[in-house]
Amino acid sequence: MMKRVLTPVLFLFVLSACSEQEPETISLFNGVDLTGWHMDVPALDDNPDEIKPFLVRDGVLVTLGRPLGHLITDEIFENYRLEIDYRFPGEPGNGGVLIHASTPRALYNMFPQSIEVQMMHENAGDFWVIVEDIHVPDMVERRGPEENWGIREGEARRILKLVDGAESPVGDWNNMVVEVIENSIKVWVNGVFMNHGYDATASRGQIALQAEGAEMEFRKVELTPITEFTES
Repeated sequence: MMKRVLTPVLFLFVLSACSEQEPETISLFNGVDLTGWHMDVPALDDNPDEIKPFLVRDGVLVTLGRPLGHLITDEIFENYRLEIDYRFPGEPGNGGVLIHASTPRALYNMFPQSIEVQMMHENAGDFWVIVEDIHVPDMVERRGPEENWGIREGEARRILKLVDGAESPVGDWNNMVVEVIENSIKVWVNGVFMNHGYDATASRGQIALQAEGAEMEFRKVELTPITEFTES
């Protein structure tokens, strides 16, 4: 009798405990407006009435590409899995998502201090370091001569992705996953493993989307906290 009573209760307790431990996915874009984000667009400093490059259209977050700038989360994040669906609806162009963003306009009086995961057409998955740094295997092959490496203007800041050909045709949606654990960043594009950096000089910060010359659309920007992991 004792066993028959305790077994289902214990099962429900364990099931409840497990469900409480599951991290909840957060949608950073609500499909309606830009709540939770703020813009940093230098051109608006002197011309506040100029058109803003970020908006919501038909339930999709849109960057018009110009004027140049960034849409930045109000909150700071660490240890997470970020999933973004994006596309270039018209002409192919440039764009990216910035990880561990902090000091505004730290580079070229435009880019916040951060590590960029590139979304530029045919270059998605590259890293660009912006007054932060990160290492990858085969560093010389993928970044160039070591004497040219740097994190500021005029220095070798681009780190090439591992493979080509993962992106969808222009006009079709791409899925990018960025996994951030402590000082490590891993990137997948459409399920293809594109990059892995480690020993990053930052492990937390804001997340930013770029207006960098081309119109882009984002239909999903979701973040899932990572609460359990093994150091690598």
